[in-house]
Amino acid sequence: MSTRSNATSIRRARPRPGATRRRGAYFVVCLSNDGYQASLEPRKFYLALPDRAAAAHGQLRVVDESGEDYLFPAERFEAVEVSPALRKRLLAAV
Repeated sequence: MSTRSNATSIRRARPRPGATRRRGAYFVVCLSNDGYQASLEPRKFYLALPDRAAAAHGQLRVVDESGEDYLFPAERFEAVEVSPALRKRLLAAV
């Protein structure tokens, strides 16, 4: 009789920097950049991060081109549903 186990050990890879920040992330489109012309572009898609405290104050946490996230008034954005395949491609590009 063998004493070796049939079990397979699964070692989880370390998450990429920022990967945990992206859990629950979703995409939004900018509707208006009034007062934020240097920071936002109308009709541009942005990655939004869940932030309950910000939402309680009518704010949305948005990731810009530099990879940093900032708070903006939520009314300037609309959430956009994307397919799982497109979501994967968009997140890889961020």
